[in-house]
Amino acid sequence: MTKRSSGGTATRTNTPTRQPSRPARPAGREVQALAWLAQHPGFVIGPLLGLGLTMTLGPIITGAVFTALVFGVAAWGRAHPASFDRYAAPRLRASWRRWTIYRGHRWARLMGDCGLTREHRGSGEHLVPRVLRVRSATASIDTVYVRIVRGQDVAFWQEKAPVLWEALIAHRVAITRHKPGVVAVVIEWEMPFTRTIPAPPIPARSEDVDLGGVELGDNERGEPFTAPVIGGHRLVAGASGSGKGSLLWSTLRGVGPCLRDGLVRVWMVDLKGGVETEQGAPLFHRYATTMPDALNLLTEFRDAMRDRQDDMRDHGIRTCTPSTATPVELLVIDEMAMLTAYGDRTAVRDALRLLAEIMTQGRASLFSVQGYLQEPSKDVLDVRELFTQRICLGVTAASHVDMVLGEGARERGALADEIPGDPAHAGIGFVIDKGSRLPVRFRAAFVSDDDITELVSRCAPPPSADVIDLHDSTDDEGTDGEQEVA
Repeated sequence: MTKRSSGGTATRTNTPTRQPSRPARPAGREVQALAWLAQHPGFVIGPLLGLGLTMTLGPIITGAVFTALVFGVAAWGRAHPASFDRYAAPRLRASWRRWTIYRGHRWARLMGDCGLTREHRGSGEHLVPRVLRVRSATASIDTVYVRIVRGQDVAFWQEKAPVLWEALIAHRVAITRHKPGVVAVVIEWEMPFTRTIPAPPIPARSEDVDLGGVELGDNERGEPFTAPVIGGHRLVAGASGSGKGSLLWSTLRGVGPCLRDGLVRVWMVDLKGGVETEQGAPLFHRYATTMPDALNLLTEFRDAMRDRQDDMRDHGIRTCTPSTATPVELLVIDEMAMLTAYGDRTAVRDALRLLAEIMTQGRASLFSVQGYLQEPSKDVLDVRELFTQRICLGVTAASHVDMVLGEGARERGALADEIPGDPAHAGIGFVIDKGSRLPVRFRAAFVSDDDITELVSRCAPPPSADVIDLHDSTDDEGTDGEQEVA
């Protein structure tokens, strides 16, 4: 820039220009190493503990202690697989996979190959997303919590999911946001169910039935998948063709002798016209296929619950025991949305009121509700939170998973929305383990028409039992109330 002085001569003043900033130097290697050790103190505590034991007990005794510990863990896994798979296996598996798959040069190469790394603009340092934690609930599913590089977001990672999927040679990969700057990468290594599971056998006697754990299929640990009939209420959500009928009929097969002996009575509501449940009608204590009949059934169910509560109060009983005098009253509602959302508004309001009363009071008196539906949102099922037992089969939206199983369930590995909708995958779903709060995958047994016929022929209550189809009973308008009470 030129500036004229008072003497008439021109002088040139140079305006300082901004110089490019020098690249920032990264922290020294020793500082980085100390920071890493601070984040992973086990690498310091472990060797120091081993050195201290060696100096105190001697190398032979120390070696014997560690050898005994290894053999003890192995013996635990062989002697009691259920407790080992629940408590020890997830932690051991997560630690092993963290240091063999999700750390070091292998992880850095994986991130670089998938385009998930960046170069620092100032220092030129190669930035790699950092693994914070690994959870491995089962042998087939890992959840990896990753601190993403600045400048990336969840959408960017989700775009790279197919590339990451193929690079890991995994069965499926899903990515969700865990918290600001952290994504949860759910890696499904393999599909554990490769064959259809046959229908569970019908127990021979009522004494052989465990109402607290009826067998419905197998879980991914190779154990029987069981669910209680008493002690709470069950919600089963799944898209059309996902296998909800398998859970319904497997439950009835599991309690078959109790149906025959009057220890369990089924109140069935099927507002799809009874197409899928008519074959089992002889098993039902009450049966409704229209909205007016369903409201009558719910009212009678509620009144029966009140009568039993009055009797319990008179006799000083806090919790009933299943018997012919106080049977388990099981209300089964197939396609629950027809009752709670899609019917006449007044009828829906009455149904929700009755259900809320039943589900908040029926546990101790052995009155239980099982609902099956496709859409689990609050708009469809206002009483969703009253269900104590949740089962999620294949659904059509990722949000449905957390609606059914609870917040964060999909992030922890319950990829129910990723289950294919073809018949080869029907009956596959997830439940939450009550102890660990981790999702466990299962496959419900397939119950064919022949299996239902066998159930009816072996376990239908005798003709003298009080089994009334409410749809038929409403034909006699003047005697309808008397028939229901009979």
